[in-house]
Amino acid sequence: MNNKKIAVLGYGVVGSGVVEVFNTHKDSINKKLGLDANIKYILDIVDHTGTGFDEKFTKDFNDILNDPEVSIVAEVIGGVNPAFDFTKKSLEAGKSVVTSNKELVATKGAELLKIAEQNGVMYLFEASVGGGMPIIRPLRMCLAANEILHIAGIVNGTTNFILTKMFEDKMSFDSALSLAQKLGYAERNPSADIDGHDACRKICILSSIASGKHIYPDKVHTEGITAITEKDVEAASKLGYSIKLIAYMKKLKNEKMQVLVAPMLIPKTSRLHNIDDVFNGITVVGDAVGEVSFYGKGAGKLPTASAVVSDIMECLKFSSLSQSAIWEDSDGSEVIDYLDGEFSFYVCCQKGFDLEKIFGEAINIYEGQDENYYIFPSLLERDFQAKLLLAKESGANILSTIRLLNN
Repeated sequence: MNNKKIAVLGYGVVGSGVVEVFNTHKDSINKKLGLDANIKYILDIVDHTGTGFDEKFTKDFNDILNDPEVSIVAEVIGGVNPAFDFTKKSLEAGKSVVTSNKELVATKGAELLKIAEQNGVMYLFEASVGGGMPIIRPLRMCLAANEILHIAGIVNGTTNFILTKMFEDKMSFDSALSLAQKLGYAERNPSADIDGHDACRKICILSSIASGKHIYPDKVHTEGITAITEKDVEAASKLGYSIKLIAYMKKLKNEKMQVLVAPMLIPKTSRLHNIDDVFNGITVVGDAVGEVSFYGKGAGKLPTASAVVSDIMECLKFSSLSQSAIWEDSDGSEVIDYLDGEFSFYVCCQKGFDLEKIFGEAINIYEGQDENYYIFPSLLERDFQAKLLLAKESGANILSTIRLLNN
């Protein structure tokens, strides 16, 4: 039986999950593939004893790099450094690499995929976007015959949990964030989640697959959920919407792409409307297949590890570049300025000023105790910002604005 050796880089939440999932299902994995695959090394700078895998631990990456028996490396360290260096050297040494590291894929994906191609190995990252929810493989394989026209997704479980608590339990943002941290859904420093950076990296990966061009995070307008207030939540509910942090890509007629991350009002007609708690959901529109949806847990030790181990199995089974996503490097010119995008807008304005004098007739209006809440028809963001400035200069006290998800 063909013997295959695997190395796991990192033994944190995801890394320990990868080792657990692989070893729990090792017999069935090997039976399915007709192999004898084993984890030979676990790289971590921290001492781990009593795990049952003590003899597998190493603190020296060179033990893995220089071992010709190791053909697959699972990088679950996170961040760019030293993950990039380890990944690059592994690929150059003829070892396939799988990862859950969305920051590395979003910033260095084009370069690493090129290195993988040059060395005839694979670079796979199913876990980098949806955690345990499959989305990368469906995009690059099942939907490969389609031109992907539109992607809209709830891809960050932490922000979705916070917004759910604000809607269902009438909690303030700060209270909901504190609860998320207490339950382990949010980090002590939650900026990557609540400021939208995590979602930005994920939509960059999906947009890169959809377009065949590397879409870099610094080209994507990104807003978080910190400005969402309890009054916004109340008004959205009255108007028949939920609020979600949406990672958004739309292919335009001029072959350009509109890509951004921002909180949006979600209508009841959308499949994303009722996706709550720590769950994620993504809708994809293809020119041939129409709209398809994906739903599941987007984070957590075992769901994410499940996707990493599935990629390991792909490498064990195919051991060729054909299974990898491929996209070219890019200067970012495919992405339009967010101000040239078009949305409908929700606006909260303190009473005493009629916004319809500036914006024209609203689609919907909800009157609060001290504020009026409007939804205005679709217009270019640049024009919306100009009207908003004119309203403020004319005496309007604008308290908040939120886009509506375009169907």
